[in-house]
Amino acid sequence: GVPSGELRGHAGGGSGGYLEHIFTHSALQLFGIHVDSIHYRPLKNKDFQEVILERDGEVLLHFALAYGFRNIQNLVQKLKRGKCPYHYVEVMACPSGCLNGGGQIKLEGESSKEELQKVERLYESLRAEVPEENQAVRELYQHWLGGWGSARALQVLHTQYHAVERANSALNIKW
Repeated sequence: GVPSGELRGHAGGGSGGYLEHIFTHSALQLFGIHVDSIHYRPLKNKDFQEVILERDGEVLLHFALAYGFRNIQNLVQKLKRGKCPYHYVEVMACPSGCLNGGGQIKLEGESSKEELQKVERLYESLRAEVPEENQAVRELYQHWLGGWGSARALQVLHTQYHAVERANSALNIKW
């Protein structure tokens, strides 16, 4: 349903992540709360932030984004200590997310910061589209997955996580 050559994006950061969409969709579907705007709270730096949905002082949703390996390491340490309060975490290896990734062409004569700001402005200028309102997504759900929330959709699109047992082998030796 997109005219040829027209680029579209989605609401949220320019890293290709869906934290904002998942947050607003979850707030509406789970708690009946329509979220107009999201306010991030920086933790250690701008690449490690959180967003919280509260009602009457109770935390309903607690999401975070962690961009760059240093922030990912901090997040993993929180997980190991059992001090990770998040319901959802968006993780990107590149500082500032994918718009600052290794695959970006570096312009001569410009600082990385100026270049990143230009790329962010370009990404934000794209027309945002809500995935549930995309005709191709609707048709995919209807014809291939059997509808929203169908057993096939849950099987194909949802993941279950479980603890992985450590193997006792020579490869696990810590030097």
